[in-house]
Parts: sequence; structure tokens; C-alpha cells
Amino acid sequence: MPGSPPELPIVVLDALMPTAWRLVLNRRGSTVWEVEGPRGHHAVKVGYPIEATADWPAQPWTALAPAREGVVLYRLGFADFAYGEWDHGTWNFQPWHEGPDLYRLWEPCRRPDSSIAPHTSVALGCVEALAELHAKGWAHGDVQPAHFIIGPERTHLIDLALARGGNVPEGYDFPFRGCLVHYEAPEIARSVLDTGEAEPTQEADVYALGASLLISATGWRAIEYPDDAPRSVQRETVADGRRRLVKAPGELGELIDAMLSHAPGDRPTISEVGKALS
Repeated sequence: MPGSPPELPIVVLDALMPTAWRLVLNRRGSTVWEVEGPRGHHAVKVGYPIEATADWPAQPWTALAPAREGVVLYRLGFADFAYGEWDHGTWNFQPWHEGPDLYRLWEPCRRPDSSIAPHTSVALGCVEALAELHAKGWAHGDVQPAHFIIGPERTHLIDLALARGGNVPEGYDFPFRGCLVHYEAPEIARSVLDTGEAEPTQEADVYALGASLLISATGWRAIEYPDDAPRSVQRETVADGRRRLVKAPGELGELIDAMLSHAPGDRPTISEVGKALS
């Protein structure tokens, strides 16, 4: 949709009757709102298709992502959410989770000459959130630091639109074409390069969590490539597995290295990661 970001759909306004709302995120094909009202505190996601430009292909799937996530929330047994369609795509609302994300929380660890080590209890909270999803037979597919919200009582894993593990109606489904390359496992990157698609797996989630912990603790990506390189070049570097010689400080270092193993079978399961941290 050209111009300004879409407003909240009328159907969402009718359902939540908000007394206050603010735009949190406006990215290509998606807006996220923080909404408060008589029904409580919610995150609202509104999707719309991306039209093709000279340097960006059309992405109709962005219009479907909020409803697809709504289906996943339903399959996983979550409460206090809804999803549906509006004039330009789909929407969902779900509980708002208060707290910093992993990358923001560990910002003091990344300061020059910092003596603050990343706390293993924070890492364990992220592991436990991902382990809950894996225990239900699902893979997240888009694990990254911004998707771990460190709350006062527990860590929440958000953004489930790309998750795989159960039936999704054909009208809301779309192929998985990879995620942020910083956190893509080598086998995912290779599949996307070769076929244009991939299948999210729990092993790839473990790799992505390792990469998330590493960059949050050190500021360094697991794989070195130029920031301005084409995405295909970045993926080729990831698929080849040319790791940076960077270790997270403290007891996390060796564990993250194992999580970032090139071969999926060499990585610990999320349960094994949790046991190591416990």
C-alpha cells in the first residue's frame, strides 16, 4: 500500500474498543500496534501485500502473515487472541508482553571494555521459551533476538507467523523462504539458494538461538559477510559455514559454539541446551 501506514481496521477497533494506541512498527507489508482498552493490553498486527519495485519483488504473503500467526496461536492453545481479514489483507491481536528484547537487555555487555557478562539466567529463559514450542512439535522458523521478550516473570517467544508443525488452512498458508540471514542455519540458506524455499526445523531454531545469543552478547554476527552484499551472497557465505572466530564470554561460549555447528545433527537439542544451562 503506498503512502502512510494503514490505520487499525474497523473490525479491530470494534473488537478492542481501544482507549489508547500507538504504532510500534511499520515495515514492508506489516504494521504492529500497541493497544490498550477495556479488554486489556494487546499487540495488533496488520498485514498488507508488498507491490513490486525496481529492487524488491512483490510479496503478497505479507498480507497473510497475521492470520497465519493467528492459526498457529490457535493450534498451540493460546488464549485472548483473534484474527481475521480486512480490505487489504489480514490482522490479528494477541496479549502485549512487557519487557525488553534480548538484544536490548544485553546492550551493557556489548559496550567497549565492559566487564558485564551476559547472565545465563536470561539465556535459560530464552531456551525455555523455545523448548515449550519444540515440545509441542513445532519449529519457529524466525528465531532472532527481537523475538524474545524478557518479562518480569518469564520470557515470551513472539512472532509465530512462519512457524511449522501443524495444519494451516491453504488460504492463509505460504511457503517458507528463509528469514533474516544473520540467523539462518546453513542448511536453510542452502535450500533457499537452491530451490527458493526451505522447511523450518527445530535444529535450525537451535542454530538461530545460538546466533541470537552470540550477537546479543558480543555485537558480532556468527558469519562474516559485508552488510551491503546481496542477500544471495550473504546466504552463500552462511551455507558454506565460514564462521567468525568470536566467542561469547563466560560459560556460554562453548555452548553457543555447539549450537552453531554446521551440521544439524551435531547441534544439541533445545532440551540439551537447557540442561547445560541449568
